[in-house]
Amino acid sequence: METMWLLCVAAAVLAWGFLWVWDSSERMKSREQGGRLGAESRTLLVIAHPDDEAMFFAPTVLGLARLRHWVYLLCFSAGNYYNQGETRKKELLQSCDVLGIPLSSVMIIDNRDFPDDPGMQWDTEHVARLLLQHIEVNGINVKDRANSRL
Repeated sequence: METMWLLCVAAAVLAWGFLWVWDSSERMKSREQGGRLGAESRTLLVIAHPDDEAMFFAPTVLGLARLRHWVYLLCFSAGNYYNQGETRKKELLQSCDVLGIPLSSVMIIDNRDFPDDPGMQWDTEHVARLLLQHIEVNGINVKDRANSRL
C-alpha cells in the first residue's frame, strides 16, 4: 500500500515537472516571437464606440500584447446614445488599461459627424480619411505579412 502511494506521488511530481517545463518553453517561444515581432509590429484596433474593445476584441488584444505588439485603439464615437458619453469614455480608458493598451495609444473621436445613433449612417469617405490619417500618424504597417513573404 505504501509503495502504491509513493508511486502515485512520484507520478504526480513527474507530471507537474513535465507541465512546468513545457509551459516554460511555450512562454519562451512567445517571448522570442514577441521579441521579433514586437519592435516593429503596430496594430490598430478600430471600434465604433466604447465597450466594443471588451465585448468583441479582448482575446485578440491580450494575444497581441502577449506577443508584444504595440496596440493602438481608434474609437469613432463616445457612445453618447443615452447621454452617457463621458462615463463611457472613462470606462473605455479603464478597459484599455486592463487590456494593456497604453492610454497614450487610445484616440476617441468625439465628433458630431459620428453620432452613437443606430438610425444614422456615417460618411464612409470621412471615416476612411480619418482612419488613413491615424494610420499615417502612428506608423501603422498595413502591409499583409502573409503575402509579404512571397
